[in-house]
Amino acid sequence: MKKIFLLFLFALATINLFSQGKPDWVDIDFRNMKFPVNVYFTGFAYGEISPKQTRQDAINQLITDAQADLIKKIRLQISAKSQTKIEAVSNSGKYDENETFTSQATTESNAEIVGMKTESYYDAKEKLVYAFAYAKKNELFDYYKSSLSINLTQIEGIIKTAQDLEAEREKAKARQQLENAKPLFSKARYAQEMLTAIDANTTPEELQLKKTESLYNQFTQMQAKLAQAVHIYVVSNEDLFGERVDIVTNKIKADLAAKGCSFTKEREADFKLNIKATTRSSTTQGGIVFCYADTSVELYDIHKQKVVFGDELTEKGGSSSLDKAGRKAMEEVAKKIAEKLTHWIQ
Repeated sequence: MKKIFLLFLFALATINLFSQGKPDWVDIDFRNMKFPVNVYFTGFAYGEISPKQTRQDAINQLITDAQADLIKKIRLQISAKSQTKIEAVSNSGKYDENETFTSQATTESNAEIVGMKTESYYDAKEKLVYAFAYAKKNELFDYYKSSLSINLTQIEGIIKTAQDLEAEREKAKARQQLENAKPLFSKARYAQEMLTAIDANTTPEELQLKKTESLYNQFTQMQAKLAQAVHIYVVSNEDLFGERVDIVTNKIKADLAAKGCSFTKEREADFKLNIKATTRSSTTQGGIVFCYADTSVELYDIHKQKVVFGDELTEKGGSSSLDKAGRKAMEEVAKKIAEKLTHWIQ
């Protein structure tokens, strides 16, 4: 009786030993059966423990490799589905984003996939580490459907804020506000690609293509409108040792024109710029004449009806004659003024 009991305990121990063997997912056939491609994205990796690794280091590395394998499959799926571009066609035309979604897709896919789970196993006999990553497609679908809606709602808010800023003649701030929409369009695009990759039968309504098209059209039209130059009316009074000149004014105009500004009559201007500059002699050293340019500048916002920037600057210039030194000093002070004005005139 005692022998029978011992045999029974041995049998239980053997069953328990086998139950703690390799998990089923190590086998490719079982993996494909339990985690079918129509339900899951999966990733798999295995390898030996290198002499420089601890067992845990090897497990962590193989888990990372399995996750990367899963992500690679998603990206390949996106690439395959995106051969036919998602286009939103309506009476007004089509949504055709200028920037491809590729860079955003790479960034997003390098992040942890929502709902991704991982398992690992170390086979002491074979001295191999196995790792498995999997994510349910329906969970991913729900996530990216929600992500798409959130991004489009944020874009709506940004455009509305930019419109309000434009109405208040805050063109620079409106342009800056619109810049915030660019990455959101890329994220929305990626979400649409993910939804299509997960389910090829995703409807245009689920992809919110018409809404995306409408927002993108509003965005591009407003960008073009705000890209038009800021108009400036300039009043100047420059004295170069008794000679009437426009050295500071011309230099500032050239710098601001390179940044997209235009110069016009007062009634058509966004800003009025007042410049006053005079020169005074300083010293002569080794045949080089030095003098100063004393300049005051005031920028008046015509729409706000107030001075938004004012400053007084002095710069030194040196050359072979008083006239050349004065001109040099005026050119130097003009550079400093142009730099300061750029922040206010955009």
